[in-house]
Amino acid sequence: MNKLEEARKKINQIDAEMLQLFVQRMEAVKEVAAYKKENHLPVFDEDRETILLQRNLSMLQEEILSPYYKMFFEGVLKSSKEYQKEIIK
Repeated sequence: MNKLEEARKKINQIDAEMLQLFVQRMEAVKEVAAYKKENHLPVFDEDRETILLQRNLSMLQEEILSPYYKMFFEGVLKSSKEYQKEIIK
């Protein structure tokens, strides 16, 4: 196996782990949506998103990855909000 194949194998393993974590996260999002629905709260909470992004970026040790993590996490948040909207309607 050459270096490219080894790197791709690692990526495949990481993707599988991320998928499992994504499903777990969305299960928690479902719980949040149910609470918001019961309590007539909006899906979008700008303060919460800002805090989450800042907290997570502060844990990222590779500064060069910050803009890429920000893009990644904003996508996660967007998916979470869309799922909440689907549940609440």
